[in-house]
Formats: sequence, C-alpha cells, structure tokens
Amino acid sequence: MKEYLEATEIIDWQHPDIVNLASRLARGKAEPVAIAKACFEWVRDEIKHSCDYQLNPVTCLASEVLQHRTGYCYAKSHLLAALLRANQIPAGFCYQRLSIFDDGAPFSLHGLNAVYLPEHGWYRMDARGNKQDVDAQFTPPREQLAFKLNFAEEIDSDRVFAQPLDVVVQALQKYQQWDELLANLPDLESI
Repeated sequence: MKEYLEATEIIDWQHPDIVNLASRLARGKAEPVAIAKACFEWVRDEIKHSCDYQLNPVTCLASEVLQHRTGYCYAKSHLLAALLRANQIPAGFCYQRLSIFDDGAPFSLHGLNAVYLPEHGWYRMDARGNKQDVDAQFTPPREQLAFKLNFAEEIDSDRVFAQPLDVVVQALQKYQQWDELLANLPDLESI
C-alpha cells in the first residue's frame, strides 16, 4: 500500500493547504470510511468542474486544483487522492473510456478514484461533480459512479493505478484553457 500513500509532484499532499484541509475534513471522525466520505463530498461539491463551469486555468497538481477551486475530472481526482493520502488512507486512480458527447465516437478517458477501505477493500468513487443526469455518491460497498457505459467501445476499468496516467498528466499540462483541453481530451483504447 505504500505507493498509494506517496506524495509526488502531481499528488502533492504535503502542501500546507492540503494538509490543513485534510485535517479539517477528518476532524471528529475516527473511521476511514467517514473521513473518505467527507473528502469525497468536499471535492465533488466544492471544486467546480472546469468544463461544466467553463473555468480557467486548466489545473493538474492537487495544490493547483485547491488553489483555483476548479479542475477537470482528472484534476479533481488528483486533489481527492491527495486529501485521502494526507489522512493516511490509501488512494489510487481509475479510468473509464467514454463517449465524449454520449453518441458514439469520439471517446476520451474519464478520471475517478479508488480508496482502500479496510472493511470493503478497493472502492471506486467519482468526484467529478454532480449535475443534471449525474448523481455520483459515496455508498460503500455499492458504487454509484457518475457515468454508465452505453457503447461497445467504452471501457469501465477496475484497475487501480498508484499514479495518474501519463497521457492524462501530459494533456493537463499542455493546455491552459478549458476549451482547448475539451478539444483534445486524452484517450486510450485500452486501460
């Protein structure tokens, strides 16, 4: 589990603002499930999805997401992992491949998290932000993710990565404007 607790350049959970928020979200909670739920709901509800709200800049590092209070799904997953890791709860990254406009091609990756909960094992959760037709919740052991698969080319991978995929990080670091990234979302045909 050590690699799922590491601080990295992207998951910079040792940043003072992340440590302070993680501590505040965990206050009064003893169980990992309660802490994970508080972290999940905070990121889901308090960090605006860059595309939904047409917000700049495109963020990547967990501390940038917190500072600017915006991020694409991938960036929001970076902050959620950082908050969980700051609370010594193992967290990783999962991906789906989805239709961008929900009508077939083109496709792109969608980023979400997995958290290790002692009583449930790895549990996937999606803090991308709720909106009409999106109702992601933290309800272990039952998953309630933001999106379901509708096309044969879509993928719902249960693989848990310790670090974000390179293709995702490269896209987040290449584009500065939300609409530039929307036109160039990262994609892989296998995850």
